[in-house]
Amino acid sequence: MDRTEVRIAGFGGQGVILAGIVLGHAAAVHEGKKAVQTQSYGAETRGGAARSEVVISSQKIDYPKVISADITVAMSQESLEKYGDDMKPGGALFVDADLVTSVSTVTAKRIHRVPATKIAAEEFKKTLVANMVMLGAVAAVTGVVRLDSLKKSVEEVGAKGSLDLNKRAMDRGFEWANANLRTEPS
Repeated sequence: MDRTEVRIAGFGGQGVILAGIVLGHAAAVHEGKKAVQTQSYGAETRGGAARSEVVISSQKIDYPKVISADITVAMSQESLEKYGDDMKPGGALFVDADLVTSVSTVTAKRIHRVPATKIAAEEFKKTLVANMVMLGAVAAVTGVVRLDSLKKSVEEVGAKGSLDLNKRAMDRGFEWANANLRTEPS
């Protein structure tokens, strides 16, 4: 059975929940797969721990939680320390290069450093779209879903006022990853 497990983690206010919703929606609605998305976040509105998990499969999903991630996105150092080693061997780890200062605690993963927050701040003047930059990069490297599926999904589940900005941020993350992303040895 094919099953792809994705965990996106960071802190409240980074849009990790929205990123998971967009990813799951893209897989289920625009790519005809089965998908389930779960989420967890601290009591704080901003700054507390936040996590979104997405399970994608072409077959029925019997268990809706991530058991051992194929893809992990760590948008903060704390989320890397908590989830960085909870992955399948050879799993793809994406870290926000601006907020994750050390990957020394992680073993045997394909590590991709994406300057998502920097791109969001410098090119879009809004760090809130770092999540969309990261989703674009994840799509470029892993092919878990197509970029056009992500963009259609954000049109349907994202805030209408930031639709163009989110789509441009996804495009930029995809473009950046295709041009720059390298796997670091573990």
